[in-house]
Amino acid sequence: MNDLSPELESKLVKITDYCREGLTQIRTGHASPALIEGIIVEAYDGTAKLKVLELATISTEGSSNLVVTPFDGSVLPEIQKAISNSPLGLSSSVQGPLIRVSIPPLSEEQRERYVKLASQKVEEGKEQMRTSRDESRRQIKASFENKQMSEDERHSIEKNVDELVKKYSDSLEEMKKKKQAEIMNI
Repeated sequence: MNDLSPELESKLVKITDYCREGLTQIRTGHASPALIEGIIVEAYDGTAKLKVLELATISTEGSSNLVVTPFDGSVLPEIQKAISNSPLGLSSSVQGPLIRVSIPPLSEEQRERYVKLASQKVEEGKEQMRTSRDESRRQIKASFENKQMSEDERHSIEKNVDELVKKYSDSLEEMKKKKQAEIMNI
C-alpha cells in the first residue's frame, strides 16, 4: 500500500489515451485519416459492426480529401453509407474500387462549436482524473486509519498522487490547446 503510483498512473494513461482518441475525431478542416477511422460500419449484411479502419486503408489526397480503399470490395457500399450518415457532415462518393471523401471547409460557427467540443472532451478526462485521485486518497486515508502507514508516509504518498494527477492533467490541457489551434487555423 506504500505506493499507489503505478496503479494510478495506469488509469491516468488510459484516460489520456481515450481523450487523445476523442480529440483526433474532431474535424479541423484538414483531411486526416483519424477523422473517419473510428466510424462504425455495419458490414456483411449487419452481421458485424467494425470500424472503417478495420475494413479499409485510409489515405489523404491533398488537404481536403480522403481516399478509402476497402480490403474487401463487397463492403464498399456499407462503408460509404456509414461515412455519409456519420454526424461529421462529410460527403463521399464511390469511384471504382474506392471511396473519395471530401472534407468541406469549416465555417466560423462550426469552428467555435468544435473548439467547445474539444474543451468538453478534455474536461471529461480531467473529471475522470479527479475521480481517480479521490479514490486513491480514500485508499491512503483508510490505510492510515488502519495504522498501515505513518503520518509522514501518508503526506508523501498524497503529494505523489497530486503531482502525478497534475502532470497528466497538464498534458490534457496541452492537447486541448493544440487541438483548438488546429481547429481555428484556416
